[in-house]
Amino acid sequence: MGVILGQVAVSGVLLGGVYALISIGLTLIFGVLRVINFAHGEFLMIAMYASFWLFSLYGLDPYGSSILVVALLFLVGLIVQFLVIRPILKASASMQIAATVGLSVLLQNLALVTMTANYRSVNTPLSKAVISAGPLLLGVSRLVAFLVALTITGLLFLFLQRTYIGKAIRCTAQDRTAALLMGINIDRVYLVTFAIGSALVGVAGALLMPLYPVFPTVGTYFVLVAFVVVVLGGLGNLTGALLGGFIIGLVEAFSGFWVPELKEAVYFVVFIIVLLIRPTGLFGVVGAEEVGLK
Repeated sequence: MGVILGQVAVSGVLLGGVYALISIGLTLIFGVLRVINFAHGEFLMIAMYASFWLFSLYGLDPYGSSILVVALLFLVGLIVQFLVIRPILKASASMQIAATVGLSVLLQNLALVTMTANYRSVNTPLSKAVISAGPLLLGVSRLVAFLVALTITGLLFLFLQRTYIGKAIRCTAQDRTAALLMGINIDRVYLVTFAIGSALVGVAGALLMPLYPVFPTVGTYFVLVAFVVVVLGGLGNLTGALLGGFIIGLVEAFSGFWVPELKEAVYFVVFIIVLLIRPTGLFGVVGAEEVGLK
């Protein structure tokens, strides 16, 4: 039994890394723009479809084509921010929600029309490959996804800490008025931030393609998990999103082992219990929407 539980724990941690990567893009966007992107799951869906078609048409492995997918999602982020998000930045919260939910519905229905509702998947040499770590078996696809997720997250932290644009993003997140007074072009910061957040979900889409099939509503499930992770960790908190992803990955793995038919319900129960104890999330602070990115 100990080996089985260890295997479940390893699977949960590996899955949590991918959840964290999806959620970090979402919390990055909120921490800077103060906009919750309800179309975030559809961006993941676009990334998975892009990865699928690059594999089907050109034989490109999802890992190898991830650079192209990231570039595509970066471009999608630029276009969406300029056409949809920028006009509503100063609008009411209800208007922002309506705009991003409307974008989500639009993208889902476009996918249904153009891609049909069929499930599509890829089969690569790594899809079913496993390696042994003592008594534990590690799926190579999940391990690669976990390692890439950690690497990308580390690079994002370095980017925000060490580069000029990263410091400008942090400054804008903390106090946009002060950023303006310091000569920072906050419109450009918003544009770049949204594009980076979208590119991060592009990485996640490429990593998920060998593990999950893609279909027009696949983003709905993953965006629900992402929202749980982001709120659990604390809105706008990157460290919270990373650790929250691991927590939800472990909860889902163990609940899927013990009560597979209720695994989604279990992590929502954990989510509610945490918020009852800490309404700001595990790593959030009171007034996080005004404090900004941490």
